[in-house]
Amino acid sequence: MTDTKKREDTHTADELGSRSDHSNHSEKEHRARASGASNDTNEKLMAVNMVERSFPVGGSTLHVLKGIQMDIKPRQLVMLKGRSGSGKTTLLNCLGGLDTPSKGEIWFNGLPFSKMSDDERTLVRRREMGFIFQAFALMPLLSAYENVELSLRMAGKPRSEWKKRVEECLELVGLAKRMHHRPFELSGGEQQRVAIAKSIAHRPILLLADEPTAELDTAMSAQIMSVFQNIIETENVSICMTTHDPTIMEVADHVYEMVDGKFI
Repeated sequence: MTDTKKREDTHTADELGSRSDHSNHSEKEHRARASGASNDTNEKLMAVNMVERSFPVGGSTLHVLKGIQMDIKPRQLVMLKGRSGSGKTTLLNCLGGLDTPSKGEIWFNGLPFSKMSDDERTLVRRREMGFIFQAFALMPLLSAYENVELSLRMAGKPRSEWKKRVEECLELVGLAKRMHHRPFELSGGEQQRVAIAKSIAHRPILLLADEPTAELDTAMSAQIMSVFQNIIETENVSICMTTHDPTIMEVADHVYEMVDGKFI
C-alpha cells in the first residue's frame, strides 16, 4: 500500500464514527415484523440444525460439512474461524442460500430457508440479506456513490429514497467526502467500506461476509471491525463473517471454530 493510500485511509478513519415485503410498507412495520419473527424462535434470527454438505468426487463422496449446529441472534457479530479448507466458506454459502445442505435444515427469520425453492431464496436474499466479499466486488467504472445506488436499484427500492440512503450509508462508513471517487482512486480499506455501505443500503437484517479483512493490514482490519460494530447498533443488523485473523476475534459476540467441517 502506498504512502498516499495510507494517508487517505488515515484521513477517512477520522470520519468513522427496517426491511419491507413491499416497497409501500413503512420501515417501522418492516422492523416490527423482523423482530416478531425472531421472537417466535426464541430470539434466533437464524438457526442451523445438523447441517451436512457433501459432494460426489469420482466414485466417492467428499464430506465438507459434518453436523453443523449454530444460531445467530439479532444484533450479534458471529465469526466462523478456521483455516482454508475447513469448510467455513461452504457453510457461509449455505447460510446465504447460495448452496443448499445435503442434510439438516436452516431457518431464517422464522422461515424454512433451506427448504425453499431457488426463486424464493433469491427473493429473501434480495430483501433480507447483504453480502460482503473479500475482493470487494465493486463495479470499477462506477463511483462509490453509484455502486451503493446500484444495490438500491437491484433491491427495487423507490427512486425517491436513493439519494438520502446512499449518502447516509457512505457517511456511516466514513466516506462522505470520497463518495464520488471510483474504486481505483480508493485504498483497499476505503473500497471495503464502500462494499459495506453497498451491502447495508437496502436495509437487510443479516450481513454475510467472507474474509472481509483478508486483504487489509492490521490497522485497516481494526477500522473495518469498528464499522461493523457501529452498523450493528445503528442499522439493527446481525453479521456473520468468516476469518482466520486472531487479532479481530475479541470483538465478536460468538466465535465458532471449524476444523475439518465440524465445530470444536
